[in-house]
Amino acid sequence: TTFGNHLCPATADAIIRALAPVIPERVTAGWNNLFCGLVNGIDPRKNAPFVDIIFLGMKGGSGGTYGFDGYDHIGMIDASGGVLSQDYEMFEQQDPHLLWKHEYLTDSAGAGRWRGGLGVETEFSLDGERMNVITFGDGDVEPAFGLFGGKDGTLNIIELRYPDGKTHVTLSKELVAGVPKGTIWYQQAGGGGGYGDPMLRPAEKVLKDVKNEVVSLEKAREDYGVVIDPVSLAVDEKATVALRAKQA
Repeated sequence: TTFGNHLCPATADAIIRALAPVIPERVTAGWNNLFCGLVNGIDPRKNAPFVDIIFLGMKGGSGGTYGFDGYDHIGMIDASGGVLSQDYEMFEQQDPHLLWKHEYLTDSAGAGRWRGGLGVETEFSLDGERMNVITFGDGDVEPAFGLFGGKDGTLNIIELRYPDGKTHVTLSKELVAGVPKGTIWYQQAGGGGGYGDPMLRPAEKVLKDVKNEVVSLEKAREDYGVVIDPVSLAVDEKATVALRAKQA
């Protein structure tokens, strides 16, 4: 519904911000907002019309909360996260798409003592004919917010990369008509906001995130004050203590 998909997240954000000073241990930082799109056109394999809502690329991260990191790659807050992604094989069989990438997006989670959930990066080719793209949602201007010193998540992006080399970054509500065959759909679903001061996150947790490519070496240093050797992937404890003291 229009209310559920577009107004509920903003309402939830307002409620969380209002309650946070009163019950800080029972709220989350901001969740990534819905930003989605659909494609219609003619499937040349079947010579038949198709319509596809791109659920695959829309799920970002939830906000961190007291004691816990946010959920990675989860649905909107108004669905309590309960949105399924499309099956890769069915995605390509049902409609004229070819999936190139669908994976967690490094550094998309808002930094915090408890970080936000990771967003996702999606890339696929649109191989239909006489296609149109319609986008709807939010989160392309304002990211998921951090709480109590936690940092914001990242923005939502949908970019159409045309065969002639031109690109078009869509608005959050837009009709793009006449999309040519072979266009690449590139989407970033932003991460959730962080909760609490990132400098209080244990260095071993930051190291684990770096090893899992959740956080880059640069962001580990910049956002968390954790210095990690790029070769051995070990925490430099003395340098970390000094850097955190300097950034405090």
